[in-house]
Formats: sequence, C-alpha cells, structure tokens
Amino acid sequence: MLMLTVPKEEYLMIGNDIKITFLGGNNNQIRVMIDAPKDINVARGRAIKKRAVKRAAKEAAEAVAKKTEAQEI
Repeated sequence: MLMLTVPKEEYLMIGNDIKITFLGGNNNQIRVMIDAPKDINVARGRAIKKRAVKRAAKEAAEAVAKKTEAQEI
C-alpha cells in the first residue's frame, strides 16, 4: 500500500498507461482524474459494493425460486 501527501495537480503513473491526477479538495473530499485505456475497468468502491449487493439479492431470489419450483414437482 502506498500513502501519499501530494500538492494539487500532482499525478501518479501506474505502468505506462494509467495516470491519476489529484485535482484538490476540501475537508473530507478529494477530486481525482483517472486517465486509463478503455479496456481498463475503473470503478468506485461504492459502485462495486452496490453491484455486489444487487448480485447477492438476485442470487438469493433465484435460489428461493428454484427451491419453490423443486418443491412443487
């Protein structure tokens, strides 16, 4: 893990293709710009968690439906 304190407009390079620029912020928020190739998936942690919750709910509903269907047979 890498923890940095950086000035506004400073950037990080990840490999040769991914550039993360720190645009500044205030209080408990920071703005960043991520420049990455289109084939690289970039997602916020909040979005990943939301998708995982939706996927788990869908799988649970499918399991209940499958169990109910099996009991009817």
